[in-house]
Amino acid sequence: MAKKKTLFECQACGFQSPRWMGKCTSCDQWETMVELTADQIKFLKETSGSNASGAFASKAKPITQIEEDNITRFTSGSGELDLVLGGGIVPGSLTLIGGSPGVGKSTLLLKIAGNLSRNAKKVLYVSGEESAGQIKLRANRLEANHENLYLLPEINLTSVLSEIGNQNYELIVIDSIQTLYSEETPSAPGSVTQVRTITFELMRIAKSLHIPIFIIGHITKDGSIAGPRVLEHMVDTVLYFEGDTNSELRLLRGFKNRFGATNEVGIFEMNKEGLNDAKTMAGKFFDKEKLQSGSALTVIMEGSRPIIVEVQALVSESYGHPKRSSTGFDNNRLGMLLALLEKKLDLPLGTYDVFINISGGIKIHEPSADLAIIAAILSSYRDRELSAETLFLGEVSLTGEIREVSGLSQRLKEIETQGFKKAVIPNKPLEKTNVKCFIADEVSKVVEWM
Repeated sequence: MAKKKTLFECQACGFQSPRWMGKCTSCDQWETMVELTADQIKFLKETSGSNASGAFASKAKPITQIEEDNITRFTSGSGELDLVLGGGIVPGSLTLIGGSPGVGKSTLLLKIAGNLSRNAKKVLYVSGEESAGQIKLRANRLEANHENLYLLPEINLTSVLSEIGNQNYELIVIDSIQTLYSEETPSAPGSVTQVRTITFELMRIAKSLHIPIFIIGHITKDGSIAGPRVLEHMVDTVLYFEGDTNSELRLLRGFKNRFGATNEVGIFEMNKEGLNDAKTMAGKFFDKEKLQSGSALTVIMEGSRPIIVEVQALVSESYGHPKRSSTGFDNNRLGMLLALLEKKLDLPLGTYDVFINISGGIKIHEPSADLAIIAAILSSYRDRELSAETLFLGEVSLTGEIREVSGLSQRLKEIETQGFKKAVIPNKPLEKTNVKCFIADEVSKVVEWM
């Protein structure tokens, strides 16, 4: 008898192995290897063989003879979403949006669908999780009821593709990719094989018919998109929602974008009318009327926009092993700054608990807030309130040197616009400003200034 062939597939990344492994060697996840059935193995062989034999050999051309693609965008009706997408929606693009449950993924895309259908664009909203009546209730609240918006509560990919072929849709929303299934794929909905096959079909539809498609993806408990990692590689744009679901503010951050920059962030407000663009950032992440000891202000760059945020620190005597904890700031960098203060300023922080929080639920990913972190720690340690008119800008090195930050002129303009009068910065600004600048190139000078 012929030996039975076995094949195991990782449900986290799609890696395949002839033997079972407790830990996937590709993504380092435990207990994710699942044995494929004989039908699934046969399907994989047929699909891989047909792709290999049916492909036509393409001839290489010199890059000087290649014509550029003219990308024509159209607005989504949301300035914040257009900013993250790089200026608008690109026809034929495949966009993946992820985020925790209840953060506003379906609300945002239904709002966008309503905006486009109001402008005489035919939009198809495919829902595999909610009935048409449930979506209708949300559409009433979002004011998205328009004749050009079509609802399709369906999880069968064949039915979805048939509906797309019957109408000339100009935008398609899939909610969500994990609920769709293909009858041709012998696997359960949401599995690696199903997600990979369905994403490929949607990509083919988007590119051949030049229809932009938005896909909603579930996330795992560690915050990544559920399903194989190849899902993020196949799509053109990957967007993630950030922010506390208990807060009104939501941040939409781009992690991959083939048609624009990946460092842009869209900021939205959740209210009774749904998820709307935040009209102004002033005062969203700070309140200078309520600043106390342990609070310092700084300016961070989120993409092309400067945002003033409040850094809060709490330093208290430790009873046992000292704790270091931070919310919205890198905990390893916090440990480095505390070690620097002990080394350079002889502060006995080794016997104190230190807690850091960035107000508003925003996360700081750049080192320009180092100086504000140190100022907040010193303010809490000495129980001395800082001036509400002063902001701190600068990256702190391991030697105690304060280094310059990028976009200093743009940050100072935002400081001046919001009515602040003073700033502690590492170098003299190149452009004239009405903000009084205090130059501090070492941490010890900041202590003297305080």
